[in-house]
Amino acid sequence: MSRQQFGFLAGFLVVAVWVSAGITAAGLAVLAGLLGWLVARVLDGDLAATGLGDRVRPARRR
Repeated sequence: MSRQQFGFLAGFLVVAVWVSAGITAAGLAVLAGLLGWLVARVLDGDLAATGLGDRVRPARRR
């Protein structure tokens, strides 16, 4: 499955949840999906949890 197809499927499912259960349920489904994606990335070793702080903090100028 290509990234475009996956993106289409994810968007379609969010709208389907939105239509059937409401905007709150759709928002919670998106948040749960993002959290699951983040956990999977950490468990696969693709994302170090310690490196997240470096991305948030602005770089110091010397």
